Amino acid sequence: MPKPLLFDLDGTLIENSMETFLPPYFSALTQKLADWVPPERLVEQLKASTRLMAANNDPTRTNAEIFAEDFFPKIGVPREKLMPLLEDFYAREYCDLQVFTKPVEGAHAVLQRAFERRHPVVIATAPLFPIDALTQRLKWGDLADFPFALITDYETMHACKPNPAYYREIAARVKAEPGNCVMVGNDVQMDILPARRAGMKTFWITDAGAMPTDVPSDWRGTLADFGELLESGEL
Repeated sequence: MPKPLLFDLDGTLIENSMETFLPPYFSALTQKLADWVPPERLVEQLKASTRLMAANNDPTRTNAEIFAEDFFPKIGVPREKLMPLLEDFYAREYCDLQVFTKPVEGAHAVLQRAFERRHPVVIATAPLFPIDALTQRLKWGDLADFPFALITDYETMHACKPNPAYYREIAARVKAEPGNCVMVGNDVQMDILPARRAGMKTFWITDAGAMPTDVPSDWRGTLADFGELLESGEL
């Protein structure tokens, strides 16, 4: 049976630096909610509740539940008041952030090849956003036309990168053993090392000319190199 393939999103399948993306994201969101929450207070609590969510180790509660239970009481505005505005934000203003991202050349072709070879494909992105935000980013990368086995949004997942439990949960959701999965990502600390600790094979996406030899990935190279690995049948 073809191995499940897990792909990181930002920096792997689309060009999107969070250092560049997050400031305009926070700016747009604070403008949307300015009538309810002072901007500085909103950003401070967003970051604090996100840090708490990222540390989630409770397999009975989703990341979204962890976030909501901390964020809304501390912000002092009922969830039922803000949620319609947040949903509208992701349907409208969030779309304008596309200008801070770019498709990765060849990414669509690599995914197409994976599906043609019948690999279950997972978008294994940090599960800190709702599904609407992630599907938007997939559209920006011209990658929204695939039937992914799973997209790791915060409503679904119960752990975050770099917790190995995040990778084990993905394997369970696609009904595979971790050792039969391959994680493809550009971040050693978030993608490669924790996926290996969970028992997965890994492909480190790097364009570096002099690649460190102490990164314990099974394969390494560009996304195009991974496409060639798919073609070779070695997976």
